[in-house]
Amino acid sequence: MAISKIGSRAIIDGSVLAADFAPGTVTGAKLAGSIGNDKLANSAITIGGEAISLGGTDNSLNLIDWQSKVTSDGSTVTTMVAGRGYFVDNSSAAGLVKLPASATIGQQVAIKDYAGNFGTNNLTIQRNSHNIAGNATDAVIKTNRASVVLVYVDSTKGWLFDVESNISDLQAAAYTSATGGTVTTSSNDKIHTFTGDGNFVVSSVGNPAGGGGTVNYLVVAAGGGGGANSGGGSGAGGYRTNFPSPTTGGLSITATTFPVTVGAGGVDGGNNPGCAIGTNGSNSVFSTVTSTGGGYGGSPVHTFCGSRSGNGNTGGSGGGGGAGPGSPVSNSGGAGNTPPVSPSQGNNGGGGSAGPNCGSTGGGGGGAGGAGDTGQTPGSAPFTNMGACGGVGSPNSISASAVYYSGGGGGTRQYTPGAGINVPVGGAGGNGGGGNGGATQAPGGPGGTNIASQAGTANTGGGGGGGSSNQAGGTGGSGIVIVRYKYQN
Repeated sequence: MAISKIGSRAIIDGSVLAADFAPGTVTGAKLAGSIGNDKLANSAITIGGEAISLGGTDNSLNLIDWQSKVTSDGSTVTTMVAGRGYFVDNSSAAGLVKLPASATIGQQVAIKDYAGNFGTNNLTIQRNSHNIAGNATDAVIKTNRASVVLVYVDSTKGWLFDVESNISDLQAAAYTSATGGTVTTSSNDKIHTFTGDGNFVVSSVGNPAGGGGTVNYLVVAAGGGGGANSGGGSGAGGYRTNFPSPTTGGLSITATTFPVTVGAGGVDGGNNPGCAIGTNGSNSVFSTVTSTGGGYGGSPVHTFCGSRSGNGNTGGSGGGGGAGPGSPVSNSGGAGNTPPVSPSQGNNGGGGSAGPNCGSTGGGGGGAGGAGDTGQTPGSAPFTNMGACGGVGSPNSISASAVYYSGGGGGTRQYTPGAGINVPVGGAGGNGGGGNGGATQAPGGPGGTNIASQAGTANTGGGGGGGSSNQAGGTGGSGIVIVRYKYQN
């Protein structure tokens, strides 16, 4: 029969059989001390092909304890716990999860896209003071139906992506690299400035972790030529940018060469007795972005010039109309944002005033930030001695400094006999490189004393000022192209 106790006699091999023990009679309480594994015939178990000693510990299975669905909507942050998996629902908004505050080697967390829309509502994994894949930056998952498992390695690499299912954007950061123009840096960005024609040569394109394959740009065309012989100010060069807050998103690039064209300023059409029409500024071009040159300022119609129009021309911003001495007809300003783009690249020029003899004012050229002023007809109140001002330009800090670009040229101011105004001055050019208009400071005609018009400032796209009696208008300012992108964290 089965025994229930053992005396003090020696036990030889094979003398005690399992069948000799009554059920439940051998317990820990019956033993004086523990039985070492070396005393046991079966001292280990095998799991997954690996032997694990009785009483030992092994983390090779790394089992994940999956939790119920969590909602992550941008305002709720789920702090993950090592050893757990999370079904994350980002249906309502972009989401946030946070890695554990402390971690040891081999610990894991898992994430699964519950609703299949991480590509629409991205999920940010906050690093919580740890590195992720060796970088001190949060990770962003932008792929629908993504599944990831992160395992902690050490303080250098931090958490690594052990499993990346349906993931295209979790690799280590890679940055865009390019040459061309004058290169400067600001914070983590590189800035390429082109003041003349050149090439923007991209050797490599960044991935999402390194800022992506897009760039910011500022493309400014050249200003037009100011009107001659009592002319209007010219329009500023077209102004197009996606910096600092892209309205159309970043501009995508590839590893190739992008030719850059920087427009040259337009010239006036020649003074009296010349009757040639002035020229618009030239376009500036980068990749798929073209900014149109500013419209030329109108020159007044004279009988010896035939039927030529004294209107300002269309362009990125429109030119101002000519002053129109000797004609009862006012000359209109040219239309801006021609051809049309969105957002608008410029504004209209102001119309020139009509008046007898030299008693008129040329219209101001349009600028990126506003239309040119309309010329004042003598006798209207309040009567001033200044010509029509050019439209204001627009400020931009893509170069790391706030700079105004694309100001319109000022219109001319003609002397009016008997008006009591003996020191007229030309209209001020718009802030952003617009040139001032000229002025006649003595009775008009060949014996008059004139103040010359001013050219638009180089590499701002400013319009040239309108010329006074028998004087040329100012040349438009040349354009500029600036490209900016992330090159480091």
